Amino acid sequence: MAPVNLTEAELSTLSAKAIEAKAAAYCPYSHFRVGASLLTEDGTYFIGANVENASYPVGICAEKNAIGTAVTAGHKSFRAVAVASDIIPGTSPCGSCRQFMRQFCPPSLPIYMYGTDGKYVMKTMGELLPDSFGPEDLEKNR
Repeated sequence: MAPVNLTEAELSTLSAKAIEAKAAAYCPYSHFRVGASLLTEDGTYFIGANVENASYPVGICAEKNAIGTAVTAGHKSFRAVAVASDIIPGTSPCGSCRQFMRQFCPPSLPIYMYGTDGKYVMKTMGELLPDSFGPEDLEKNR
């Protein structure tokens, strides 16, 4: 499957960074490592890993970690997201992450989901969160 709006080199870097980010995961309870990387419009990469907490809902997912870091660095427009896990096939972002990502990712944005075998499934943000609610919906009645 050819990358959507990415060069092969960009996709290779995006995937390598997501896979490497798994090593930073702090998951003493679930032992379910997740790494994420994203590529900004200007070509900068950001990574994140899941960080669990004894109070389970307080943990943070890899995707939110990566996007939060990018946003605080001044980036709010992205070209692609990759998520890597230790299962086959790779895991998709959870529902909470999908809505969080939608704030910054248009429905056409590609999301690459990597399994431990290095293979990926690509879906767009719109495929993962159809009929989504995004920031543009709040601007319709202003």
